[in-house]
Amino acid sequence: MKRRNFLATSLAASASAGLARAESSGGRNRMAAREFYELRYYVLHRGPGVTLTHDYLRDAAIPALNRVGIKPVGVFNVMVGPESPSVFMLIPHPSAESVLTAWERVREDSEYLDRGADFLNAPASNPAFVRVESQFMAAFPFYPRITPPASGPRVFELRTYESATKKANLTKIKMFGSGEVDIFRRAGFHPVFFGEKLIGPRWPNLTYMLAAASVDERNKHWAAFGADPEWKKLSSMPEYTDERIVSNITNYLLIPAPYSQI
Repeated sequence: MKRRNFLATSLAASASAGLARAESSGGRNRMAAREFYELRYYVLHRGPGVTLTHDYLRDAAIPALNRVGIKPVGVFNVMVGPESPSVFMLIPHPSAESVLTAWERVREDSEYLDRGADFLNAPASNPAFVRVESQFMAAFPFYPRITPPASGPRVFELRTYESATKKANLTKIKMFGSGEVDIFRRAGFHPVFFGEKLIGPRWPNLTYMLAAASVDERNKHWAAFGADPEWKKLSSMPEYTDERIVSNITNYLLIPAPYSQI
């Protein structure tokens, strides 16, 4: 227990040291309200492992995470991306400590162990998945919580912007807070979350998610976004040009699993 507390405290301290400077409104710092995100990426084998993984996420993992106070949990199948089949799992946490301790608490849950037994005990000769990659992010101070879209048909876009330096990364985050998020809404998108990468590949970078009713609607929203006068003005400011603050963009189109809570 002492070791767990030490690691949790260390992780929280490291997270705080790596976060972008929180903005203040009316003299009040909004850092405390920010969520932390674990974004898991399951690369799967074609065949029965796909069903096994979804059964585990639906029946064991998400209910157990909910029981320890973590919700909403999103699960998304990759519609357009480099690897197929693959699944993203978005897990919001109220604190950095929760990122470290949540799965330990889940593994102490007898119902989780029972319902997830087939997945958890899959033999090495026939595993359910190839590998799982995990990223740790902090919500932007001006967009501190996940905002799920309304239920119904929807497509999600997961975008990662890499930067050459941490300074450039923080400048891009500032750009989102200087009007870019509002332009997304005006163009018709539903912003779901925005996260600053603290731990994970291709650092420094940020990741965010947008929702639309369909791929066609998504395309219309991007056209409206690009034509927006405020976007043209914002993106033409010297400090916000892509050449200075964005070195690479990765993009996935996702569809939610039927049991996804986002």
